Amino acid sequence: MKYEEEIGKILLHKGLKISTTESCTGGLLSSKLTDISGSSAYITLNLVTYANEAKHNILGVKESTLENFGAVSKECAYEMAEGLYKLTNSDICVSTTGIAGPTGGSPDKPVGLMFSTIYTKDKAQTFKIVMSSQTPRIKMKELFANEVLKNIYEFIK
Repeated sequence: MKYEEEIGKILLHKGLKISTTESCTGGLLSSKLTDISGSSAYITLNLVTYANEAKHNILGVKESTLENFGAVSKECAYEMAEGLYKLTNSDICVSTTGIAGPTGGSPDKPVGLMFSTIYTKDKAQTFKIVMSSQTPRIKMKELFANEVLKNIYEFIK
């Protein structure tokens, strides 16, 4: 099953709009969603907010969140998705933030750690995704994006 195709069918059927804001996946999630013909009918806005400044200035992630929890945190993922919702008023807003490696990371936030939030006006769910730190960067981004697509599908079906 290609999750992006199924997501598109569900969004069209339900008349819903989706937006994404990505950090560690660098636009790959957006690319997969827009690979589907006709996706302009349900995609509102996709952003790559890689730098902390973009997370703060565009999405309204609090500086205190970035200082106290870091960009790779469930708190930041939530505020990214919430900020995107305020910016776009899309029915579903999705964020990704993590460490794709091979450098970076720490014992408490290793390479392969990602947080993603799916946010709607009625509920939000944040996912913690952990992949092997030995996974090459490009493959890591692919695995992250595919896991998020699976989570979106499960969330909206």
